Amino acid sequence: MKRRQILAAAGVGLAATALVGCNKEAEPGAGKSEAGASAEKFSWKMVTSWPKNFPGVGVGAERFARLVNEMSAGRLTVKVYAAGELVPALEVFDAVSRGTAEMGHGAPYYWKGKVPAAQFFCALPFGPNAQEMNAWLHRGGGMELWEEVYKPFGVLPMACGATGVQTAGWFNKEIKSVDDFRGLKMRTPGLGGEVLTRMGGTVVNMPAGEIFTALQTGAIDATEWIGPYNDLALGLHKAAKYYYTPGWQEPNVTFELDVNLKAWETLPDDLKAIVRAAARDVNGDMLDDYNAKNMEALEQMREQGVEVRRLPDEVLARLKEVAAEAVDAAAAADPVASKVWEQQRAYMQRLYEYAELNEKDIYNIRG
Repeated sequence: MKRRQILAAAGVGLAATALVGCNKEAEPGAGKSEAGASAEKFSWKMVTSWPKNFPGVGVGAERFARLVNEMSAGRLTVKVYAAGELVPALEVFDAVSRGTAEMGHGAPYYWKGKVPAAQFFCALPFGPNAQEMNAWLHRGGGMELWEEVYKPFGVLPMACGATGVQTAGWFNKEIKSVDDFRGLKMRTPGLGGEVLTRMGGTVVNMPAGEIFTALQTGAIDATEWIGPYNDLALGLHKAAKYYYTPGWQEPNVTFELDVNLKAWETLPDDLKAIVRAAARDVNGDMLDDYNAKNMEALEQMREQGVEVRRLPDEVLARLKEVAAEAVDAAAAADPVASKVWEQQRAYMQRLYEYAELNEKDIYNIRG
């Protein structure tokens, strides 16, 4: 049986006591069915940081909404708003925090200015891959820390999507040495952006819909977005000449589902369970999607003449040194981030030791 069918069967079969909710509708004669489930209906809005139905992230947000609707038999419906339809792409967290929307879907490092510790739940330069980040979040205490960090803002976070290893990005100039980063204007968020700044570059933040034009017109010299799947959809191969790997700045990005805590507290327990189950489904399904589609998209771009280049060893070595400095500095600048990093670093070291012992040789020998 497919995962979706299993989740749907499990979700529809759940039952719990009804609670009073916000933005809810009650049908005539609403109450409890013979099975004891609440007949109350909740209609929620979910704002996102993505263009409508954008491959990977946008599709994942739509999948989440569809799963919740199906698993709850229509008792909780979620309407998805693309970036800019209700709020700008980089204001999703604020919208959920203040209750403009009950839910949001975005990337934690987009709101590092408001919540400095958020970026540690998203992506670390030369850091964990998707499997390692998920292990920390769901088995290593990461989710408990994440909830603690967001609680003062009235937001409940859940992991809801992952990219896997990204690419280093698109450049309109060759990268031959560390000096080539000086003066480079690049769209790259989070801690990767902190590294670029320390390398002498300039970070330019912008949502997906603005990247192509900025790169084509020279407003930026380079950009990283996610990888071939999304890069092809944005047409970045038509706006820049050089495509570099590996994605040192983001060995993975974890996306988040944000839920307004006051709204969350109005849901009965079975609908809460459905939301959590749908988020976990999307968290895994999106990674599957990227693993499959990145390969296909890169093949298409190569057919169109795109040449993939590897960053020089000396450049990667220097980036790694600077990344360690940037991550430590970001943690030291905020007591909450410091607490998160201390726990995360200790757990990640154990994961890295296992990967070094058992997984690294397999990749090398296979290659």
